Amino acid sequence: MSSTIVPPYDAILIVGFGGPEGRDDVIPFLENVLRGKPVPRERMLEVAEHYYHYDGISPINGQVRDLIAELEPALKAQGVNLPVYWGNRNWTPMLADTVRQMTQDGIKHALGVVQAAYSSYSSCRQYREDIMKAREAVGEDAPIVDKMRVFYNHPDFVEVNAERVRDALGQFPAERRGGVRVAFTAHSIPDSMAVNCNYQKQLTETCRLVAEAAGVGADHWSLVYQSRSGRPTDPWLGPDILEHLDEVKALGANDLIIQPVGFLSDHMEVMYDLDEEAMHRSKELGLTMVRAGTAGTHPRFVAMMAELIRERIEGLTERRAIGEFPANHDVCPVNCCLPPPRPVGRPTH
Repeated sequence: MSSTIVPPYDAILIVGFGGPEGRDDVIPFLENVLRGKPVPRERMLEVAEHYYHYDGISPINGQVRDLIAELEPALKAQGVNLPVYWGNRNWTPMLADTVRQMTQDGIKHALGVVQAAYSSYSSCRQYREDIMKAREAVGEDAPIVDKMRVFYNHPDFVEVNAERVRDALGQFPAERRGGVRVAFTAHSIPDSMAVNCNYQKQLTETCRLVAEAAGVGADHWSLVYQSRSGRPTDPWLGPDILEHLDEVKALGANDLIIQPVGFLSDHMEVMYDLDEEAMHRSKELGLTMVRAGTAGTHPRFVAMMAELIRERIEGLTERRAIGEFPANHDVCPVNCCLPPPRPVGRPTH
């Protein structure tokens, strides 16, 4: 592979959303998530009950720890010997605290690895703003942090999700597999946010590629959304997964796979909105529903993350991507993923 000269990196920074790890954490965590957003307190308390259902513990922090444990040896295997740090937007370890530690450790230039495969304000630009705020809080000696590209059309990301769909298909009797429908889900975002980014386009492309690789016909899959928040009067991307279940039943289908392709691991939304609410609704409708897994720490996904890090720190110009669009940009354009014109609710992992 060819390469270009790039500034040296001396660390990797995993940038996460964060999540509570006990009942006492839930309300302070949600207040961090929703600060400055027009989400009624009643809605916040409703979401809090989702966490209390799991004793106040979100799986997301543990999943990041698991990913780091797998990623560090994968990086070394690709010749990348850099320390890996981790900071969150909304809960400990907080991003500013991590950047402060990096500064004390003498780190000058880090590559930020955001846990999101797609481009939107809340999954891309807002994380860059979070990094900027953390650096400002630490001071002028804080390290520079660049953001790694999104990877919705990387062949390994597609194949891992296709494998998860095939595994789910295998749970149906062979004679019924041809009629199984697949609902790919992603976190809904406000329409006012969607018009300023490629979120829908990227998701649609990933779904098409995954369905094709999994052997799912073009007329047997749909992209739907879940976990919307904010004011009921604000338009958000749809249809919602629960509405879609009614549509599936109306089509005469009996078997359904839900694959949360918009998520990298089994966040709270996956567990509650799909494993609880969607499963309950499916049973009411008489649908046999199987929830396919997320990428998680699949070895091929971890190796892909290591590859993406290596391509950036070594300045490799040959970037792997499949489908209709090239590999995404490294440096976001000025008008990339602009925020919506007014505050909105935000995913709560």
